[in-house]
Amino acid sequence: MKRPVTILGAGLVGSLLGIILKKKGHDVTIYERRPDMRSASISAGKSINLATSARGWKALEMAGLKDEIMDLAIPMYGRFLHLQGGGTAFQPYSKNNEAIFSVSRGELNKRLMTLAERQGVKILFEHKAADVNVHDNIIKFELADHSVKTVQADLLFGADGAFSALYEAYRHRSRVNCDQTYLDYAYKELTILPGKNNEWLMEKNALHIWPRGNFMLIALPNTDKTFTCTLFLPYEGAVSFDKLHTETDVSVFFDQYFPDAKVLMPDLLKDFFTNPTSALVTKHISTWHYGNKSALIGDAAHAIVPFYGQGMNAGFEDCTVLWQLMEHYEDAWDAILRHYEQKRKPNGDAVAALALLNFVEMRNKVSDPVFLERKKIEKELGKLFPDKFVSVYEMVSFSHIPYDTAISCIEAQDKLLARIMEEGDYFANAANSGYGQVVERLVNEYHAAVQQLDFGDEA
Repeated sequence: MKRPVTILGAGLVGSLLGIILKKKGHDVTIYERRPDMRSASISAGKSINLATSARGWKALEMAGLKDEIMDLAIPMYGRFLHLQGGGTAFQPYSKNNEAIFSVSRGELNKRLMTLAERQGVKILFEHKAADVNVHDNIIKFELADHSVKTVQADLLFGADGAFSALYEAYRHRSRVNCDQTYLDYAYKELTILPGKNNEWLMEKNALHIWPRGNFMLIALPNTDKTFTCTLFLPYEGAVSFDKLHTETDVSVFFDQYFPDAKVLMPDLLKDFFTNPTSALVTKHISTWHYGNKSALIGDAAHAIVPFYGQGMNAGFEDCTVLWQLMEHYEDAWDAILRHYEQKRKPNGDAVAALALLNFVEMRNKVSDPVFLERKKIEKELGKLFPDKFVSVYEMVSFSHIPYDTAISCIEAQDKLLARIMEEGDYFANAANSGYGQVVERLVNEYHAAVQQLDFGDEA
């Protein structure tokens, strides 16, 4: 017997989950705290464009939605670096010319909500979950008119983001450990507009980065030929949001650190002082489900910082795993939710750590000559030894290898690349057969060291 499902949150993961559960025969109702963004005026400024990669596309394809979404996506084949002093450089993401895809969070969310409703999912807007009784699955909602509505759920999913009401209810249960960690950094959204003749003003098939050591600006393309830019900057310090109080402060700051971006931002000052300065948080919780009654999914289970572009992808992969468990266990929700937590929690913890590590890489390593050389060697090793070496970045972005496996390979890959680079100039020595034998031996040693890890698909 199919159980009626209640989902908190009609965001990306909640909408996709609703579609999946409806396809499995469940009656699904989603409660969303915000007005319907398809008809209401929702304030901008906190979106950060999405970078859809293999895990996200797999979930969409599994749900039969990939073709419905592809027109919103722009392929990005690498990082386009805007170096201090005016130089530029391009770093391809993949040895096989693979891409991650820029997608507007708002446009994707609107599309998924519409597709969910077409499938028969019911979405109720302006229902803010104020309290959840985990034991009895009773939710109290605050409505737009300040009235209170009580709902008895049968099977409940918390897909309501980093500040999930269900997360909070779990947090207040005994023997549930949780933590949240804020970076000393914040972000602010800005915009690069099209040119006078509606042309792209920068390379459209790349993720643009202005790395500045302790801070950075990024820009991702949109289908309307704008770029959504995000400034990541410390809250406090010599160079920080705390120092940018006036229009003159902001103008001088951009003249000094991002002059090539500033000339493309006619609305810079308006955007800077209109859009919020938003926090960056990582959250962990030890328990992701409660019996056969409820579970956390997406950011509600594993809120992470955005620096690997995996937040949505990880949430969509949660949906893929749930689908596969439903295929295996049918309607045995005790088993489904227990195995869902067992499979996904280690990977949620791992992708959170990977995102923090990639922040350091993006802001101050991507312009370092030694780091650039290492990246080139990684790609050559992947071509020469495809069965033995896959870079961590490619594991995360272009495969379904568990995040937990990818992060477990970092130390071994660091050791391998350091030893190869100690042997001298890789590309100058590549034609030397003796050097090639040394490299092959080192790769074989690396492969042996990581053999015990799980390189099978997570989903």
